[in-house]
Amino acid sequence: MPDLAPLLVVELLALGVVVGFLAGLLGVGGGMMMVPAMTLLLSQRGVDNGMAVKMAIATSMATILFTSLSSVRAHHRLRAVRWDIARRMASGIVLGGLAASAGVFAIINGRILALFFAAFIGWTALRMLQDRRPLPGRAMPGAAGTAAAGAGIGFLSSLVGAGGAFLSVPFMTRCNVPPRQAVGTSAALGFPIALASTVGYVIAGWRLPAALPGAVGYLYLPALVIVSVASMSLAPWGARTAQRLNVAVLKRCFAVMLLALAASMLHRAFSA
Repeated sequence: MPDLAPLLVVELLALGVVVGFLAGLLGVGGGMMMVPAMTLLLSQRGVDNGMAVKMAIATSMATILFTSLSSVRAHHRLRAVRWDIARRMASGIVLGGLAASAGVFAIINGRILALFFAAFIGWTALRMLQDRRPLPGRAMPGAAGTAAAGAGIGFLSSLVGAGGAFLSVPFMTRCNVPPRQAVGTSAALGFPIALASTVGYVIAGWRLPAALPGAVGYLYLPALVIVSVASMSLAPWGARTAQRLNVAVLKRCFAVMLLALAASMLHRAFSA
């Protein structure tokens, strides 16, 4: 690993702590927090804004390979994972994630990607604040429908560098999956999303010159290592906290955080 400035190491460690806690608390890999923060850190070190957005998304998703494992273990011990749902969604998630990361991600403009990130998570946050009630008797669709939903979740998650909870949690709760089980199952889905997407990012960025020492295509390896190590120790704490918090409060906090991050990425896109 290349020599890193002490300040950068501290910033990445702090980011990892926050990402790990959110991974356990909300069933996500922390991508919604990490992408704007990583974009800022990379831009401050001379990386072009468009490339910084893509590197932040790819590196954020790669960290979920590690944070999701720690998070899902904690949720599994608390019996909050619906493995039957996770298995049915996984095939679609892998296909959708590969299609986005190995195809669309490489050709889309970085500024457009930042605008898409901001608009999509802002829309997600507003829908969460509406707190729409699930329809009585509504259940998860059959195997084909669940796999199709997984494909859409995998595709969109790969474009924004997140573990999919911003889509999978509302989808499952609207199908009358208990909220805590929806969060735990979303944590289990984080790994196949991250694996498929990271493989796609590596394929898409294989021939790119390194934007910074330690970068391999779209992946910034120092951030991947430091954030992953820091975050894995915090995920179990977040998972235990999620089981104690009021679900409505949890959703509102998540939505407010997403709105703040959407505003941050809009500013980044228009200042590019």
